[in-house]
Amino acid sequence: MSEQMRIMRSKELPKELRDRIVARHRSGQGYKRISAALKVPKSTVASIILKWKKFGTTRTLPRPGRPAKLSNRGRRASVREVKKNPKITVAELQRCSREMGESSTKSTITAALHQSGLYGRGARQKPLLSARHMKAHIEFAKKHMKDSQTMRNKILWSDETKIELFGVNSKRYVWRKPGTAHHLPNTIPTVKHGGGSIMLWGCFSAAGTGRLVAIEGKMNAAKYRDILEENLFQSAQDLRLGRRFTFQQDNDPKHTAKITKEWLRNNSVTVLDWPSQSPDLNPIEHLWRDLKMAVHQCSPSNLTELERICKEEWQRIPKSRCEKLVASFPRRLMAVLAQKGASTQY
Repeated sequence: MSEQMRIMRSKELPKELRDRIVARHRSGQGYKRISAALKVPKSTVASIILKWKKFGTTRTLPRPGRPAKLSNRGRRASVREVKKNPKITVAELQRCSREMGESSTKSTITAALHQSGLYGRGARQKPLLSARHMKAHIEFAKKHMKDSQTMRNKILWSDETKIELFGVNSKRYVWRKPGTAHHLPNTIPTVKHGGGSIMLWGCFSAAGTGRLVAIEGKMNAAKYRDILEENLFQSAQDLRLGRRFTFQQDNDPKHTAKITKEWLRNNSVTVLDWPSQSPDLNPIEHLWRDLKMAVHQCSPSNLTELERICKEEWQRIPKSRCEKLVASFPRRLMAVLAQKGASTQY
């Protein structure tokens, strides 16, 4: 027997080939001739034609298989429990199954949930939202949905973030042989308490990234005001936003402190009225993620090097990335409305 015929025996034939076998049979060709012409074992030809005569089709028919260990009633009950409480554990579902008189293993319940399109995934961390927060989100989204792209391009987005020297973002994969996990080239050095971290303030617009500032010591309202005084207008000038730009900041107490408000008012800065608990509306969150990924690829060894690399990588973020993030703002607003003010996929 040829190699091709051996493969035919172990693999199901494509439907197109099965249809050709039936077509040749209907034209009057015998099994032997069809087998030789299409290089398919004669027994396979006979089986396909027999199935066609019996069922009137060449499609793959469902196989009986083993009976399900979890009844349809039990599967529906598990799905219902998961939809009521997405944080329910498989052990708890197993207990519910036993109470219904069905003894199912955890793997059986998991498989049943998979068949219903439900999979266990790590829960996203999102701000705790009250009804007041969600109402404010909806009002903000409705108010700014009709803003022109020209107006959005004049927004200077800002935020603070912390970057650790050896944080969770330094996780990497390595190619290694079994038993070599602890070999020096296959490990990532760590130190106690993450090796320290730096706090950064940054801003950007559709025209690119603005200033990135390392915050020395503890951040307070006075220090925040000084950061704005030294970097806000210079960033707007570098990005060619002109004097009539809109400044975005969240509602951190340092941002809404009396001395901050006074400085912004005295310098005639237009501030975007921002809703509380809404980081998914601020596109700078995606830039922070980009920055952290780029920085940890460089493996800085100390805090001085970490700050230098942060500033270098911040400047390397392309203008096209900034444009794309600002252009996503209307979709973020639509997502807020679709979620009725709750957290979104952003």
